[in-house]
Amino acid sequence: MTQPVRADAPLILIADDVPANVELLIDQLHTLGYRTVSAQDGPSALAGCFEHKPELVILDVSMPAGELAVDDRSTGFEVCRRIKRDARTARIPVIFVTALNDTADRVKAIEAGGDDFLTKPHNRMVLGARVRSLLKLKAATDALEDSYRKLRELEKVRDDLMKMIVHDLKTPLTSIIATLEMLADGDLGPVGLPQQGALRDTENKAQELLHLIEDLLEVARIEETSISLDLEPLAPPALVADIMSDWSLRLQQERAATRIEVAADVPTFLADKALLKRVFGNLIQNSLVHSSSAIELRVMARTDPRGVLFTVADNGPGIPPQYHEVIFHKFERVKTPNVPRVRSSGLGLAFCRLVVEAHGGRIWVQSTEGAGSAFHILLPVRPPTAPMARASAGAGVA
Repeated sequence: MTQPVRADAPLILIADDVPANVELLIDQLHTLGYRTVSAQDGPSALAGCFEHKPELVILDVSMPAGELAVDDRSTGFEVCRRIKRDARTARIPVIFVTALNDTADRVKAIEAGGDDFLTKPHNRMVLGARVRSLLKLKAATDALEDSYRKLRELEKVRDDLMKMIVHDLKTPLTSIIATLEMLADGDLGPVGLPQQGALRDTENKAQELLHLIEDLLEVARIEETSISLDLEPLAPPALVADIMSDWSLRLQQERAATRIEVAADVPTFLADKALLKRVFGNLIQNSLVHSSSAIELRVMARTDPRGVLFTVADNGPGIPPQYHEVIFHKFERVKTPNVPRVRSSGLGLAFCRLVVEAHGGRIWVQSTEGAGSAFHILLPVRPPTAPMARASAGAGVA
C-alpha cells in the first residue's frame, strides 16, 4: 500500500495531454514521496507553474499550444522557454518526457533551457534518480542565491553604516582642525615652540583623517551614482604644467627629480579638470610615499589612436605582478618593505579608476618589483557621455 505523501514534500508539475501518461507519472512520483499537480496543455502548464511554484516541471513536448502561437509539436519547448525566461520561475528544473527521440528534438530541448530529457516509455528508477538529482541541484542553487542576497543586504547595511559614521565624523573633525590652527597660531594665548610643533603635528594627522573621510564619501558617491563630469576642453601641455606647478613645493621637499615629456601633436580633449588633477595627484603622491629614497618622476603625454595617453612613471620599489589588478580595488594596499612612513587608505587608486572610467577611459599599471612603476591613463578625446551642447564649448576638439 502506498504511503501518504507528506504535506511538505517537493511539488512537481506534470504537463501532458494524455491522461494515462499523467496518471502513471503521478503514481510513480507519489511512490517516490513527491506531491504532484498536473496540466493538460501549454497554457495551463504555464499558469500552473506561476501559480504553484513547483520544485520541478515534467513536460511532454507535443501538447495543445492554445494561445502560445506555436505548433502543437513544439508546445513543450515553448513552455520551457517561457519558464526559463521569467525571473519568478527561471530556476525551476525542467525534464522533458516524450516519445520523440530524434537528435534534433534533444537539441531543441537543450536550446529551450531543459535540464534533462527522458524518452517514453521511461524507467521509473531512472526517473526517480533524475528527479532527486535535479532537486538537490535546485536546493543548492537556491541556498547559494539566498546566501548571495543576504550578503548583498549585509554589504548595504555596512556601507550605510560607514557613510553615516563618516558623515558624523566630518563635522567635529573640522572643528578640531580649526581649533588646533588657532592654538598653533597663538590666537588663544602664547604657545611655546615645543607646543607649536606638537600642535602642528596633531593638525597634520587630523588633516590626514579628514582626507580619508572625504575619500570614503567621494568613492561611495561615485559608486552609487553616475558621476557628473564638469567637462571642459583641456590642452595636455597646460594640464601637465598646472599639475606639476601644484606639486612643485612637495617635489622639492622630497628631493624628487622630475621630467615632463608631452608630445607636440597631443590633441586637446574634453574632461573634468578638477577630477583629473586629483587622479594625477594620487599617482604622484603614491610615487613619493612608496619609496624610501628620492625618486625620479616622469610625467608623459602622447597621442594614441583611441585618444590621449598619459603616463606617470617612477623608479621606486615597483609593484609585484599579483597586485597589478588588486590595487585598483577599495581598501587594497601593497606593503612596501623598508618604507615605514607609508599611510594609505587604499582608496586613492580606486578613486582614480572610477574617475577614469567615468570619462570612458582606462587606467592600468606596468611594473616590476624593484624596477619602478608606470601608471597609464588612456582618455578619449570626447567622453562617450559628453552631451553635444557641452562639447560645442570646446572649439577645436576633434
